Amino acid sequence: MASLKFILKNKAHSNGLFPIYLRVTKDRKSKLISTGFYCEKAHWNDNKNEFRKTHLQYQQKNSTLEKIKAKAEKVFSDAIAENNDLTLPEFEELFFSYKAEKKISVNEFWTTTIDNLTKSGRTGNARYYADCKRAFFNFLNNKTIYFRDISPLLLDKYEIHLRTRGSSDSGIAVRMRAIRALYNDAVKKGLISKDNYPFDAYKISKLKASSNKRAISFDNIQKIRTLDLTIIPQLTNSRNYFIFSYYTRGMNFYDIMKLKWDNISEGLIIYTRSKTKTKLTVKITEPVQEILDYYSKGKKKTKYIFPIILNDESSPIQLEYRKEKTLKKFNKDLKKIAELCQIDASLTSYVARHSFATNLKQKGVSTDVISEAMGHQNIAITQAYLKDLENSVIDEAVEKLL
Repeated sequence: MASLKFILKNKAHSNGLFPIYLRVTKDRKSKLISTGFYCEKAHWNDNKNEFRKTHLQYQQKNSTLEKIKAKAEKVFSDAIAENNDLTLPEFEELFFSYKAEKKISVNEFWTTTIDNLTKSGRTGNARYYADCKRAFFNFLNNKTIYFRDISPLLLDKYEIHLRTRGSSDSGIAVRMRAIRALYNDAVKKGLISKDNYPFDAYKISKLKASSNKRAISFDNIQKIRTLDLTIIPQLTNSRNYFIFSYYTRGMNFYDIMKLKWDNISEGLIIYTRSKTKTKLTVKITEPVQEILDYYSKGKKKTKYIFPIILNDESSPIQLEYRKEKTLKKFNKDLKKIAELCQIDASLTSYVARHSFATNLKQKGVSTDVISEAMGHQNIAITQAYLKDLENSVIDEAVEKLL
């Protein structure tokens, strides 16, 4: 790391004042960066490298000097993080380019974020940000804006705009979280300050999702598992995906889709959860084994267990497209399965995961154990799954006390 120090040059400027420079020293070589400030020698503190209190604007100018120093430190720390040893000319080039980067528009930054996600194979997140960007700039009539323009008032107007188009609280929260994540990322990268941070005043937490019942009872799970599909075999795959998810600790659809025969070893399914990168080991129970046996019959066309990914060499974009297409059919089939089983609930792929968590909780399993079983990064996420237990379940628990 280089050493940074503000100095007052001995030679006066034509205005009779002495210029102040940031001296950057590295490998016994120095580079002087002009701060644009001048003062009389009597107003400069050589020991503290700052303006004395006798200077009329000492507080404001010392604050600016601290920001200049912080920017220089960030150039070096970012280089260290990327394992890059900067030369002084490289530092100077980056130092002044940082100033230009701060003027980046929200439009540009958002597009760059989407591009980076796509390049890194995180196509699901890329699609999410692209969808949120489209909605936000439709509201703005594709106007170019900067982060300073994102105010609590603008966010309130955007919320009203979304409500007039039928968005629910949860739908609005999804859009707002994308904007907040971008804002936080821009702050983290040093492109903007947090002085005008709009999310201290505009609280996304006020957007409470309605407590839709997302879990079904264990009895209803068994109805789905034992449903006779002889007459309508086209629902078999979707039924299998749902039951497989439930009995593999709520494995989400994307992980089911990417599950390979190589993930099975000695009665266990060993895989890495795509969302959290957590490695999970799941015991193969009887319902899971029945499904695995079903798909192991005949010639295996790919390395994948389920007939969702049809090509072993699929690109990330192709996988995302395949996921979207199959998941749409999956959820459509689940509605038919719910009707056949006379289940009065909105059955979706997420219901299997929520049902696994809720049914375990109802059987007295602690939340921290459920959290670990589901591969959550913290217990608060699991609590969100469990917070909407039906009143009837609670009433039944109370009756047991009587």
